[in-house]
Amino acid sequence: MPNVMIVDDDAAIRGMLRDLLEDEDFTVTEAETGSSVIDAFASDNGTPDLIMMDVRMPDKSGIEVLRDIRSDGNGPLPIIVMTAFGTSSVAIQAMQHGAYDYLTKPFDLDDVLLKIRRFFDRKELSDQIAELSARLDKPDPNDLMIGNSVAMQEVYKTVGKIARSDATVLITGETGTGKELIASIIHETSGYSSGPFVKVNCAALPETLLESELFGHEKGAFTGAVNQRKGRFEMANKGSILLDEIGEMTLSTQKKLLRVLQEREFERVGGSVSVKIDTRVIAATNKIIAQEVEAGRFREDLFYRLNVISIYLPPLRDRNDDLPLLVEHFLNKHRFNSRSAPARISQPAMDALMDYDWPGNVRELENLIARAVVDAQGAIITREHISFLGADSRRLFDLGEQIRRGTTLDNLLGMTERSALEESMSIAKGDRAEAASLLGLKLPQFNKRASAHNLE
Repeated sequence: MPNVMIVDDDAAIRGMLRDLLEDEDFTVTEAETGSSVIDAFASDNGTPDLIMMDVRMPDKSGIEVLRDIRSDGNGPLPIIVMTAFGTSSVAIQAMQHGAYDYLTKPFDLDDVLLKIRRFFDRKELSDQIAELSARLDKPDPNDLMIGNSVAMQEVYKTVGKIARSDATVLITGETGTGKELIASIIHETSGYSSGPFVKVNCAALPETLLESELFGHEKGAFTGAVNQRKGRFEMANKGSILLDEIGEMTLSTQKKLLRVLQEREFERVGGSVSVKIDTRVIAATNKIIAQEVEAGRFREDLFYRLNVISIYLPPLRDRNDDLPLLVEHFLNKHRFNSRSAPARISQPAMDALMDYDWPGNVRELENLIARAVVDAQGAIITREHISFLGADSRRLFDLGEQIRRGTTLDNLLGMTERSALEESMSIAKGDRAEAASLLGLKLPQFNKRASAHNLE
């Protein structure tokens, strides 16, 4: 039977707990000091299955014992702390230093048994976890792209084929599918890898700033231009540039970008001297550019210039077979602390992940795993540690739905400012005051942001 060690300098407490546990068929050992716990961990005979330890003891406090054990690099501790001082600080300290749980004196014996049984129930999951882990193919830690699905194999093949070329690449896919990661891999495996990899988020900058950001400016080109400044294209010379969210670029800036792709040269804002560059261009977007062209929001000639090599990243829901590999990768990446082994995941928890639709794709999965590791204290992630965004979570990522639900501009998920302004105007049927209210803005704030994006 499981061995439980009771550590308390009060003989009456030890006797009460011993009688309770022996009635439940546990094997019980007793000790009076914190040093006994440290000795138990150092013993060649093995650590007890569970230790119930008082906080206040003659030689070392329970918190000191936890700190000493953790300093030796041990993983999650099979210790329930007992205290007569049920303050939040004691509970927080105990959990910070790796205790499984804590009990407040005087005890409710039913509560004592509940916590002990819960501990051993989770301990039994370890065998299931080991079996599950054995079935998972471990990804190479040096392999940045995770997944063996047919869809991802096609992505790998394309990346391999274009690695040594200088062709322009257009990466498409939903938000959170890993477009920036693929762009960085293309750079690292290309002939431009010795040069810089420069990233530009085209949606994060209004048109008035984006042109200067891309092409630089001469001294005196506009108010505040007190010095000459190189743009991102010039910085990326002999390297690669990623134009992220290129579908948000205005038609005016698209025209200037077209010349760069055609001639590999440009003038800084306010300048007349052509700057020549040797830069590989990678563009990424979550929009369907062909539809944007049809709607008149994207230049057809620029689309053809960008779409020399096209890579589509499938959403996570379309490559469910890759999910166990991704989970294993993120468990290894997001450890509870620097000394912790990777957390493990139970089969019911994995089943829940497999049944989910993942509107936020790989990014949502990574955030969920990081959260679950903290909730499980780096131990076994059970179904109760898995929290999704909501039963109808796909709607949370729909821009119009978010705005109608009262989500303010700064709290919108996965949307650009420009698209949020446009959507609010559409919902408000052109009424700027109402559109501003929908986004939690005052009308002057709304007008200033709309003007920065050249929105009529």
